Amino acid sequence: MSDVNVSRDTKGGVEERSPLGRQPGTAIAIGGVEVLPGRKQRLELPIARLPTQTLLSLPVTVINGRYQGPCLWLSAAIHGDEINGVDIIRQVLTQVKPHRLHGRLIAVPIVNMFGFIEQSRYLPDRRDLNRSFPGSKRGSLAARLAHLFMTEVVAHCDYGIDLHTASFHRVNWPQVRGDFSNAKTYAVAKAFGAPIIIHSSMRDGSLRQAAANRGIPVLLYEAGEALRFDQDAIATGVTGILQVMSALGMYSSPILHPSVDPIEVQETKWVRASRSGMLHPAVTLGQSIQKKQSLGFITDAFGDRTSKIDSPYNGIVIGHTNNPLVNQGDGLFHLAVTES
Repeated sequence: MSDVNVSRDTKGGVEERSPLGRQPGTAIAIGGVEVLPGRKQRLELPIARLPTQTLLSLPVTVINGRYQGPCLWLSAAIHGDEINGVDIIRQVLTQVKPHRLHGRLIAVPIVNMFGFIEQSRYLPDRRDLNRSFPGSKRGSLAARLAHLFMTEVVAHCDYGIDLHTASFHRVNWPQVRGDFSNAKTYAVAKAFGAPIIIHSSMRDGSLRQAAANRGIPVLLYEAGEALRFDQDAIATGVTGILQVMSALGMYSSPILHPSVDPIEVQETKWVRASRSGMLHPAVTLGQSIQKKQSLGFITDAFGDRTSKIDSPYNGIVIGHTNNPLVNQGDGLFHLAVTES
């Protein structure tokens, strides 16, 4: 891995790093295939066969820069129905040219190929791939796929960006999550330029945790909803990745949108349904709200009962359910808490 460091200046931005110069790059081998400097190559890493004996593979695109620099991976569709990231990676790959790249970009647009085909969050055995890392060569299908990804992708990298959306029937405002006690992670999160960045602890079995255990900073980008393209979320993701690559000294490209300092929060909380019924929201994604402000109300199907939903916090709406039919205890509004 590269020994290039990223540090944060006193204003929280990314400092200019020592020049990479134009030291020629070196070959990289993934899945037994050697990719030479200045080349872009598509690889297929065999995963397993379907019951029909059709072989499914992990699609990987490697852009090996002409010059030396850090190695960054991009991954999407770890949950097979989260497709915004697939198009984000597609657009990034059309823009990054090997002869201008310092370092390497390893892109895996569809990690959970099984779930992607079935339009499902999970693998065929209902396992969540993002609770199966670092995996095992002889474990379940999820464990084997996680092990393959760690061995053939993560092991080569200095940084990672993992792309997600909200789960089924929910939607997220564009946000970056990471462990901001790590200075490198914090610096690249600021460089990404999402509207809000959220300090988030690790989840057992997640890709982010497995990479962090190897000392690799990882950003988690969350935006949009499952099985839908959200063009604003996609544009923010494409721009954010290119800005991270620029901050790392990997690639110079025009900034598509003015860069602004993101809002930083340390805590998020769900406001849950106090009763079952039909939800009528009164707030939208990205909206700032005050404590005791109305978020909406729940009615029954006959108009006999109405229950108000007030915010317990000052905060920002970073996610909400899209399904108006709710049960008692369901998460309705996800708030970034700015002040209790």
